[in-house]
Amino acid sequence: MKPNGPGATRRKFPVTDYFFHAGMGEWRGYSSPSDGDDSEQRRFNDFSRKYLVEAAEERAREMAVFAVVVVASAWPVIYMIITVVKLLHHGLPFNS
Repeated sequence: MKPNGPGATRRKFPVTDYFFHAGMGEWRGYSSPSDGDDSEQRRFNDFSRKYLVEAAEERAREMAVFAVVVVASAWPVIYMIITVVKLLHHGLPFNS
């Protein structure tokens, strides 16, 4: 049997030009942090990243304070429910 070469197979998709260049100027498709580029976009990205980190830390602090407030405000209600259940279980003390 004769071996088939890579061009002898039947392709289901059209042939694509993999070396096509759209001519987008200086665009490289990515930028690494070590480029030394101090563009407005990089400064904006750094500012955005710092803001998001700071906002996440602030949100964590606010959630901790909110949890303390919820526990402090729920404790009297829970204590009242326990007291009412005990009172109903033992009977009313002021029955004549």
